[in-house]
Amino acid sequence: MEIIGKISKGSKMDQIYIPKNRAGFNNGEYVLISPFRGRIEKQFKPHFYNLNNLEPIKIKVIEDIFSLINKKTDVENIIITGSFLESGFGFNDIDILLINEKKININIIKEEIEKMTGIKTHIIFLNNKTLILGLSSDPLYNLMLSKCVSKNRLIFKIKRKINYKLLDLNLLKSKTLIDNFEILNGNEKYYLTLNMISILLFIQGKKLDKGIINKEIERVFNMKINELKNNLINKENFLKIYKEIFNKTFDLILDNIKGKNDE
Repeated sequence: MEIIGKISKGSKMDQIYIPKNRAGFNNGEYVLISPFRGRIEKQFKPHFYNLNNLEPIKIKVIEDIFSLINKKTDVENIIITGSFLESGFGFNDIDILLINEKKININIIKEEIEKMTGIKTHIIFLNNKTLILGLSSDPLYNLMLSKCVSKNRLIFKIKRKINYKLLDLNLLKSKTLIDNFEILNGNEKYYLTLNMISILLFIQGKKLDKGIINKEIERVFNMKINELKNNLINKENFLKIYKEIFNKTFDLILDNIKGKNDE
């Protein structure tokens, strides 16, 4: 049983009045008193998506971020995504999506989060229409939300609508690996490979999440993800396969762009 009461000032001791007709809390019984505001904050639970194990310290950081944002502005939803949610502490920053119809000043919020956590923060502001459009046409949006933590439950009915010109621009990023193999580190090579494979799977109508894409990378390149991230790869073998997949993906995009133009 829980009863909400208000502290009243007394002459010698402050007191809390509770209803005389009550079930429980008998006279002479010891009770625990705690702030009502604190109880409300404790009851707040974020929604976790495709996260089986997240370190307690990260959960605390997420809850603190949600609390700070809620105090600064009223937004429809807050979503945390990116490398911060990966196992371990190899992340460089925290990626936050703020979902709201009305524009808000994200710079002040960004500064306060960085001051509170000591972690570099990226904030992207989106309205619901932009978010839904991104999820329907851009594999990167699908990847962002395939593993995330949100303030409110995520409920989307998305029909995939492929924008081949957008995918062409996104694929162009992955060409960087071919042109600059020697100067890129392992994490950069992993990101560009992930980008390329996610575009190919998106065109093929397959489900996207980081786990699925990582398995596909390991299958296609016959290597472990950590080998790629740590730059422990054979240049000749890797680039041979990479170029084949890049060209295959590029041809698929080009054929569909031409097909659209011919209609």
